Amino acid sequence: MFEHRIHQDNQAVTMLTNDIKTALKSYTANMTRTVTLVLQTGEHAKRDELVSFLTDFASISDKVRFEQRDLAGQVRSPLSFVLEVDNEPNGIVFSGIPGGHEFNSLVLAVLQSAGTPLKLDESIQKIITGVQEDLHFEVFVSLSCHNCPDVVQALNQFALLNPHIRTEMIEGGVFQDVIESRNIQGVPTVYLNGEVFANGKIDTAKLLEKLIEKYPGITQGSQTGEQLPVQDVTVIGGGPAGVAAAIYAARKGLKVTMVADRIGGQVKDTLGIENLISVPKTTGPELAGALQQHMDDYTITKREHLRVDRIEKGALKTVHLSSGESFETKTLIIATGAKWRELGVPGEQENIGNGVAYCPHCDGPFFKGKDVAVIGGGNSGIEAALDLAGIVKSVTVFEFLPELKADQVLVKQAEARDNITILKNVATRQIIADNGKVTAIEYQDRETEQVRTQDLAGVFVQIGLVPNSAFLKDVVEMTRFGEVVINEKGETSEPGIFACGDVTTVPYKQIVIAMGEGAKASLAAFEYLLKH
Repeated sequence: MFEHRIHQDNQAVTMLTNDIKTALKSYTANMTRTVTLVLQTGEHAKRDELVSFLTDFASISDKVRFEQRDLAGQVRSPLSFVLEVDNEPNGIVFSGIPGGHEFNSLVLAVLQSAGTPLKLDESIQKIITGVQEDLHFEVFVSLSCHNCPDVVQALNQFALLNPHIRTEMIEGGVFQDVIESRNIQGVPTVYLNGEVFANGKIDTAKLLEKLIEKYPGITQGSQTGEQLPVQDVTVIGGGPAGVAAAIYAARKGLKVTMVADRIGGQVKDTLGIENLISVPKTTGPELAGALQQHMDDYTITKREHLRVDRIEKGALKTVHLSSGESFETKTLIIATGAKWRELGVPGEQENIGNGVAYCPHCDGPFFKGKDVAVIGGGNSGIEAALDLAGIVKSVTVFEFLPELKADQVLVKQAEARDNITILKNVATRQIIADNGKVTAIEYQDRETEQVRTQDLAGVFVQIGLVPNSAFLKDVVEMTRFGEVVINEKGETSEPGIFACGDVTTVPYKQIVIAMGEGAKASLAAFEYLLKH
């Protein structure tokens, strides 16, 4: 899917160029059902812009129509429109102008409403169709947020699967009154039936887990399908290491299944990549797409948007999925990567989405003209500070060690900025909030032990990664940091279980290293199968 990225202070300047229209015409050429975009009547300062945008959009195909009429209280604003198929609303609502990163969400919603297959595992579809309760999701987004579309697109598919589900994308930049009344300071923020359901970086797998947690009975339908036969190799994780492992195994003619919450893994959140040898410059989403495309060339069973709950050891290993399903496999390759490390101080978890954030690209625009902190003086921390410096009033970097760990070229850039202050040898003690919003950070000078408080509006945590290995407790040997202990072949302490990438003890967490480690683990698994 192509990108439509035109931003101006998070407000979409929506104009469909000839190139975009040509691309849209090719995507909509095979539509078999008519989709109508119905805009609520009324007055709004940006309504003319939205009317122009939707009129332009509808002109690409005779299977896409645009109408304006009174929706009789179905939507929140004259800047809200619904999707109808055969004159019936299908549960998808957009409030605001879906430009920027959300343009793809609109295109996919139209195509999937017209019958394009959904990008959800069959077991997930069974779970969603089993929901009997009425669910109304509200997704607050920023048009510059590259994580938000994943949430919007997942919930749109949920709505298409089940008439009990309704979902609404809400552009935060337009509905500032709602943002302020609900104390929302981060995106995406998801409400379910009027209550906060999820916020921060969320993927389909996490949405599904939270839904199952709230309505545990919905997994029963997913267990009635045909069970996977015994697999030769099961790869857990869909990042560079996992994809390399799956491809190498498939090339050996083995039965291969990949279980992944998302293809691309942590890479998908990386905006710029310039150290992948032979690829001078790319982005995380582009690389994730390339990984998916390469894997599609081989016979690999993919169970995407699912997680492994637990593993039973033995000659055959039993893999239990978050959907309630289970299957057996001869070998396992663990490639689950890592996630953002949390501070673990009071006020952090309670204020995620209300001033505590982990993605400066997504949530930085919410703090325009305000004072913020970045915790961490490594490359990611200093890069975040430089990123934010162009948006916010001031950035204070808090580094626990006496010296910064970031590359000197980045440190020099940060020191040259008038609105970046760097504090070294300090320990964050707590994040302070008032009335649901972060107002200050309390920290201690590690040399003098003096405790100080600094007023600010946001805290961006950038202190590295933690391995995604909790489900491996009592399965394989791990370090006290949660890294899976492996030898030079990627073998773990358990015969037939291998590991690779950022979840392991291999030093230097880099994409190119993870790919090599994935290939090596797969070759070792093949060797194991030959001997057993």
